[in-house]
Amino acid sequence: MRPALQYSPLPFPIGDQYTDLTNGSAHLTELDSKALEQEIPPDEKQAMLPGEEKCIETKLYWRRFAVLAVFSFYSLVNAFQWIQYSIITNIFTHFYNVSSDKIDWLSIVYMVAYVPLIFPATWLLDKKGLKLTALMGAGLNCVGAWVKCASVRPDLFSVTMTGQIICSIAQVFILGLPSKIASVWFGPKEVSTACATAVLGNQLGTAIGFLLPPVLVPNTVEDIKLMGHNISVMFYWTAAVSTALFILTVIVMKDRPSLPPSQAQAVLPDCAPEDYSYRQSIINLFKNKPFILLLISYGIMTGSFYSVSTLLNQMIMACYENQELNAGRIGLTLVVAGMVGSIICGLWLDHTKTYKMTTLIVYILSFIGMLVFTFTLDLNSIYLVFFTAGVLGFFMTGYLPLGFEFGVEITYPESEGTSSGLLNAFAQIFGIIFTLIQGRLTTDYNPLAGNLFLCVWIFLGIFLTGCLAL
Repeated sequence: MRPALQYSPLPFPIGDQYTDLTNGSAHLTELDSKALEQEIPPDEKQAMLPGEEKCIETKLYWRRFAVLAVFSFYSLVNAFQWIQYSIITNIFTHFYNVSSDKIDWLSIVYMVAYVPLIFPATWLLDKKGLKLTALMGAGLNCVGAWVKCASVRPDLFSVTMTGQIICSIAQVFILGLPSKIASVWFGPKEVSTACATAVLGNQLGTAIGFLLPPVLVPNTVEDIKLMGHNISVMFYWTAAVSTALFILTVIVMKDRPSLPPSQAQAVLPDCAPEDYSYRQSIINLFKNKPFILLLISYGIMTGSFYSVSTLLNQMIMACYENQELNAGRIGLTLVVAGMVGSIICGLWLDHTKTYKMTTLIVYILSFIGMLVFTFTLDLNSIYLVFFTAGVLGFFMTGYLPLGFEFGVEITYPESEGTSSGLLNAFAQIFGIIFTLIQGRLTTDYNPLAGNLFLCVWIFLGIFLTGCLAL
């Protein structure tokens, strides 16, 4: 297990130079510090090297906040584009004259694209660095948004699907970066909080995706031309914001800071790029039994969240007629509560480093939240649904950064990008399966049947997480 990014003396002497071995690369960097960024003092002590009076110098740069902010914002826009169709499924089925399962696939395609593409995307992150991977994510996100602008016509559903596929490819280069950005740019007392903040951007995008589409595109079934205009406004604003964020990514993003943020980053890993084997890294991860348990339990929880998010409109509309706006607000409540949970969990981990116990407790509380949401959904009280969705979101969405950071801990010193990529791949696989099955159960029977299906799987996840915590 990684020693919580603690300091570690190097087994070799260093004079006026330090070895920057972040992300599998090994080269010497002069400490004449031509740093363009403004430096602030690190919150860790410099470790003395054996046999030397010199020490490895570590620095924290203000630029790390800009890197985190830009990433969080374009991750936000990508998540917004994921859910913008599903939360107003009834409107898009009317506009494009397609069945609801076709609109469901506009969400599911995000999960389908991720699974086969995560391996080349993770290879790109490990071999080519953070900046190129970030540019791929922001660039494809921008292109997909503009393609959607050309799809605002009832007979152009295939074009809107093409734009969504491009955006789904973009998210492959986005979802694996939070832990990488946190570990490469932030100090040891900031890592979990930074990772939670990066994940938070994606969650905020989902929240806005729940809130804005029902407001921007009201259900004007009597005026298809007005409906098309409203959809066009939503698409063009998304494309404009995506373009601005791509430009900022070009300007702000860097592979790593001039000096490492922590002693752990300074000594990791002790090999040159040509000696690094991505294939061997994956093999090592699949030989790690605790990580296998985490893969399955994380996949179950995150896949359940994807399924609930995709089908929320259909669940609410089945129990409460003409409540598109409230369906979006309930989704907003679900995610905003989860954002609060993510921040609290990140701060708690930074303070205690109790990964196993925290993960298990949050998983159990997520199961309880899912049960309460399931059995109160059809009690004819929309305000009660707001409350139960908030409770569910607080724990279910709050679990996401826990899984990322726990994965990095139990797989150290393997690449953060590889472990995060595999976690997300399993989340997408479970998300596809859960969404298709829960969607069919909801359509053929009722939302209760679909939600009970998820409850059973989350209960299994508790058992697996319990084994992991032993």
